[in-house]
Amino acid sequence: MIDIHCHILPGIDDGAKNMEDSLIMAKEAARQGIHTIIATPHLNNSYDNRKPLIVEKVEHLNNALQEANIDVKILPGQEPRIYGEVIEDYEKGEIQTLNGTQYVFIEFPSNHIPRYTEKLLFDLQLKGLVPIIVHPERNSELIERPETLYRIVERGALTQVTASSLCGYFGKKIKTFSIQLIEANLTHFIASDAHNVSSRTFKMDEAFDFVESEFGIDYVYLFKENAELLVDGKNVVREVPMLIKKKKKFIFF
Repeated sequence: MIDIHCHILPGIDDGAKNMEDSLIMAKEAARQGIHTIIATPHLNNSYDNRKPLIVEKVEHLNNALQEANIDVKILPGQEPRIYGEVIEDYEKGEIQTLNGTQYVFIEFPSNHIPRYTEKLLFDLQLKGLVPIIVHPERNSELIERPETLYRIVERGALTQVTASSLCGYFGKKIKTFSIQLIEANLTHFIASDAHNVSSRTFKMDEAFDFVESEFGIDYVYLFKENAELLVDGKNVVREVPMLIKKKKKFIFF
């Protein structure tokens, strides 16, 4: 199993605090059947993690994993919070795509979608990149206006749902929306977004058990295959997206 979203690099964001934490996380990942992890440290107002630093940290962590005989491979990635200069910084060599492929993470603020979002996502695609919106199920505007996400996906972007969201660890509303995203073909990956092994751990095995019970084994294969295709820089499987129909609220007099 491949985890495409994880904060396992030591000491550079709100994930693993040090190398010991990183190794503990890797052991837990291996226990759940994860053999490859894309390290995706934050790039935002709080954490300025650019490509050269990420590449260096990934190499150090892989060396430490070999020394500790932990059979997990770390690949370079990044989680940039959406901002207007993403393309300029990509051209300067500061944006780390996922394993050096055409796929690039984009994180939205938790409570809104910036006005320039759709243009930026379009411009990224003009550069040959494929934007992947991380954890859309945790964005309050998308929960209220899922047609916005439909439009984004219809126009070529992909999305990634968090394993813990599907398992209900972020609450019932987020779990329900995560399920709706799968039903409407509005998500393409399930990943851990793990930060530690206590409050924000992997939950990948639990999430895939849930997907199998709710949607069948074919969906498990689809999400796992898409992670493999992403790592190899190949085209992932995209089903035709559908609009999420919001339930009507009835007012009784």
